[in-house]
Amino acid sequence: MALLCFAVRVAAQDVVLTDTLETVVVTGTGTQHLLKDAPVQTEVISGRMLRQFGGRSIEDILGSLSASFAFNEGDMGSQMQLNGLGNSYILVLIDGKRLTGDVGGQNDLSLIDPHNIERIEVVKGASSALYGSDAIAGVVNIITKRHDEGVMVENATRYGSYNDVRQHNSVGVAWGRWKSLTGFQLQHSDGWQNTSMENTPSSATPVTDSRSMTVNKHTSWQLSEMLTFVPTEGLELYAAGTIHRKGIYRPKGKYPKYDVKTFDLKYENASAAIGGRWKTGRGDLLSLDVDWAQHAYYHAFTSTTLTEGFDATGRLILDFPYFEGQRQLQSNQQRTMVQLKGVFDLAACHRLSAGMEARFDHLKAPTSVEGGTAKDNTEAVYVQDEWSWLCWLQLTGGLRLCRNEGFGWRLTPKVSAMVKVGDVRLRGTWSQGFKTPALKEMNYRYIREMTNIVMYLGNKDLKAQTSNYFSLGGEWTHRGFNVTVTGYLNRVDHMIALVTVPRTAAPEAYRIQYGEQLNKVRRYENMEDARTTGLDVSVSYTRKEWTIGGSYSYLDTKAHVYDSDRERLERVVIDGMAYHKGNVFLTWEHRFAPSYALGLGLYGRMSSRRYYQIDGNGKPFQIWRLTTTHNLGHSRTMTYRLEAGIDNIFNYSDRTPHGLHLGTTTPGTTFYATLTIRFKTGKNLKFSNNNKFNSKKQQSDEED
Repeated sequence: MALLCFAVRVAAQDVVLTDTLETVVVTGTGTQHLLKDAPVQTEVISGRMLRQFGGRSIEDILGSLSASFAFNEGDMGSQMQLNGLGNSYILVLIDGKRLTGDVGGQNDLSLIDPHNIERIEVVKGASSALYGSDAIAGVVNIITKRHDEGVMVENATRYGSYNDVRQHNSVGVAWGRWKSLTGFQLQHSDGWQNTSMENTPSSATPVTDSRSMTVNKHTSWQLSEMLTFVPTEGLELYAAGTIHRKGIYRPKGKYPKYDVKTFDLKYENASAAIGGRWKTGRGDLLSLDVDWAQHAYYHAFTSTTLTEGFDATGRLILDFPYFEGQRQLQSNQQRTMVQLKGVFDLAACHRLSAGMEARFDHLKAPTSVEGGTAKDNTEAVYVQDEWSWLCWLQLTGGLRLCRNEGFGWRLTPKVSAMVKVGDVRLRGTWSQGFKTPALKEMNYRYIREMTNIVMYLGNKDLKAQTSNYFSLGGEWTHRGFNVTVTGYLNRVDHMIALVTVPRTAAPEAYRIQYGEQLNKVRRYENMEDARTTGLDVSVSYTRKEWTIGGSYSYLDTKAHVYDSDRERLERVVIDGMAYHKGNVFLTWEHRFAPSYALGLGLYGRMSSRRYYQIDGNGKPFQIWRLTTTHNLGHSRTMTYRLEAGIDNIFNYSDRTPHGLHLGTTTPGTTFYATLTIRFKTGKNLKFSNNNKFNSKKQQSDEED
């Protein structure tokens, strides 16, 4: 990755964020630019937008405030999609570091505390020159809040319908050359059921009183610590770590073949990181980061269950018994990364970024991977140069050389340009992507026993994926108006997707075990070609206390896969595609007195039908939300804020039977309220960079 962590921190310390267009962004080039002058098109969800919206989760925030995203939340992860490409093609960063929720691609976004987000930056399209694998669809960089002064204690408690609880606590201490920020978050919901209808195989009697839930009861908590030491001005060292636990509780149904759940799901995540950054006297930036992350997933049995397991000799048994209270490891994925980065100002109009990284992946899955374990490692070096010889033209070019243990060497370039003409910015990008198959895509196999018994197979013969991304867009800003239009084409060769294959592809032991109950076999395969094309439009207008705007995303996908039975290419959709998505918003803020300010917001999001290869399509929908914010005054040490709102005003819910795809999982109209209390006191750090900015920025945050 480029010098992202480094630039994020410097941007946060060196620039006052007066409004959205003056925000400093770092994700597109890995270096700091004002948003209006960023050479790579960057979409920003600002801190002000986040506070006005009051989202309960990162899925809620991205799905409602950006038309380019779509989600289909489930027990196994968030199933995010950006401009037609799914989880495994989207790189999610937290302060420039990869989120490791599942190396197989189903990122668990509950790892992210919404209350701790300063802003979100989104760069669409292949970014492999900077970020390597996982960035073919784009990059989502979540930049968290920082604490640089005295003592800070914050509590935020949100309560909503269906016993939805979101708890946030943080304690920050800055003393001399040391800073510590400790965070805690808790998320809980009792879940809900939109329908009791269960989809069943055509030969079976439909179930009309299933106990399956649309969203299962779940609880998660996370504890984090960031410790920073500033031995001298310009040098900062840090150590950080997190512990995360999550449980998903599934009700036991009445029908053994369809909706009986004999185990709950448990997740155990952890991470640790150390590193440092150094800003030299001439302004160059150097950083070193070493981080490790683990994502472990278990079945916690609630009744006696016959499943896969090993006997005392290590032999795999398909009818191995597990009893109530026992649990079975499904997968334990670990990733270690080492990154060295630098940014060098070679001349007034010439900035060079360079770096190297090494990534080591390890997967342990005793019952799902042949031999029980699999591993992979990738090394890369990159270089990027930014030229700004002319005041109206900026050019950026980059190259990344990557070597993967199983797939060899690959060179990926990226070129971007921006032309400034008065209030207009024209941007164009061409970039190549390179993504090797994930360990799970190659090695993992498992059975899904729901309305149908479906087997999923990895494929060791997969090829690496490559892409060519082209985009051309324009932005116009004038007297409160901002209009952005961007068209794109993303061609992906050897795209990996789950494809239904003949039942004979399943291992013989499984065919004997399940017989005719084995309804489908799906295997990861390379498509012959895949293409996404689209148009993104966003419009906003700000006038004093009012802001109105919205965005629209048009998407079309085409893909072909070889049908070995029919010996011909078959055209298929990329799962989850919707031709049309959009969102609109209207906000108003007014300060009635020094001790009270009121904010109102109306938000709408909508999507046309979402298409899938199997299990039906997701219904179109539109959902409207009303929010209120109340800043209840602040003193030198205390601030108080109340948020309250109604989600899904018109009470829409998707009652598609369980087992088929949903347009949205919303239960209908829900209510929520959040109370935030913050205590802060103390002076700036003696050795922090640009203390005057820190003080003004923190005061501005309180007034907002």
